[in-house]
Amino acid sequence: MQTIWKFLTPRQIIFGSGSSNDIGPFINETDAKKYLIVTGKVVRSAGLLISLEKTLSDNNKSFVIYDGIESEPVVENVRAGLKVFNENYCEEIIALGGGSPLDTAKLISIMVTNDGTITDYRGVDKIPNKGVRVIALPTTAGTGSEVTRYAAVIDKKTSEKMLLTSPYLIADTAIVDPVLTVTCPGLLSAATGIDALTHAIEAYVSAKANPASDIFAIKAIELISASLRDVFSDGKDLGARENVMLGSMYAGIAFSNASVALVHGMSRLIGGFFGIGHGLSNAALLGNVMEFSYLGNILRYKEIAKALGKKIDGHMADEQAAKLSVEAVRELISDLKIPSLKEMGVDKKKLSGVAAGMAEAAIASGSPGNNPKAATKEEIMEIYFKSYE
Repeated sequence: MQTIWKFLTPRQIIFGSGSSNDIGPFINETDAKKYLIVTGKVVRSAGLLISLEKTLSDNNKSFVIYDGIESEPVVENVRAGLKVFNENYCEEIIALGGGSPLDTAKLISIMVTNDGTITDYRGVDKIPNKGVRVIALPTTAGTGSEVTRYAAVIDKKTSEKMLLTSPYLIADTAIVDPVLTVTCPGLLSAATGIDALTHAIEAYVSAKANPASDIFAIKAIELISASLRDVFSDGKDLGARENVMLGSMYAGIAFSNASVALVHGMSRLIGGFFGIGHGLSNAALLGNVMEFSYLGNILRYKEIAKALGKKIDGHMADEQAAKLSVEAVRELISDLKIPSLKEMGVDKKKLSGVAAGMAEAAIASGSPGNNPKAATKEEIMEIYFKSYE
C-alpha cells in the first residue's frame, strides 16, 4: 500500500533571468500600500535594490528598509526587524538577499501575527497563526529559503542555531531571477551551491523522501553538479547561473518536503558555536558524512553517483558504484577550493571541548534520524574531528 504523503510549495513561483525587473503585478495582488524590505548591506551596496525601489514607487507603494542582519541571523535581528515593521505601519514584506535575509523576513512575518518571542516557536509546527504576506527574491543559489517551510536563527544566549518548521514559513510568492546572483563572489557562490547540493542529496536519501521530492532532488543534483564549477570560474556565465539557480530551487522544494539528514543536523551546530556560514559548514561535512552513510542505502547513492556525472559500468558492483558518489562530491569540493574547518579558523581546542555537546544537540535536532545509517554520539564526534582537517 502506498504511504500517504503531502507536498508543499509557495502559492506561486516565477523563474527566469530578468524576472525580478518588474514585480508590479505581484505586489498589486493585494491592497497593501506599505512594505518592509528585508535585505543585507552587501545586497544594498551592490545596487540590487534599485529596480525594486523603482517598481514600488511606480506602483504608488511606500517602503522602509531593514538591512541590519548579521551573516547568520540572530534573534535580535528578528526583534529589530519586527520593530521597524510595526513602527512604520508596514503591511507586507519583500525579502531580497541570501538565506539570512529571507529567513529573517519569514520570521518577522510570523511574529507580526503571533505573541511572545521567536524562541517560543522553535521546532516543528509550533506557530499558531499565519504571518503577513512575504514576496521572496533570492540573490544566492543555495538555501532555497524562498520555497521552503524552514527558517533558522541563532540564539546568542545558548549558541543554538534554532530551526523553525511550519507551512506558515513558506513565502507566498517566490521570484527566482538568476541575474541577481551574478554579483555573488566565487567562494560564496561555491559555498551556497554546495549547500543546495547537500539539500538535494539529503532529501534523496532521507527516510521521509517521497515520489515527488525524489524527482526534484535528483534533477537538482544533476543541474548543480554540472554547472557549479562554471559558476565558480566565471561568475558572469548566465547559463551556468541559471542551471545552479534552478537546481537550488528544486533542492529547496525537495528538502522542504523530505527533510534533511545528518549533515544538516551537524552543520547547524558549527554555525552556532563557531560562526561559520551554513554553506561552508555543509561543505566541510558532506564528503565525510556520505562516506559514513552510503552503505545504508547503496542503491540511492548509486543513483546519486550517476546524477553527479560518474560513469557506472554495467559490471560494477552496486556498492562500488555507490561509493563513487563520495568520490564525486570530494572532487567537486576540491575543485571549488572550499577550505576545511581548520582553514576557516575553527579552534581545535574549542572543538574538542564542545564536540560531545554538539553531537548530542545534533541528534536531538531530529535531522540525523532521517539519515540512511544511524550515527551514534561517538561517530558524530569522529566526523567533526575528521572534517576539521
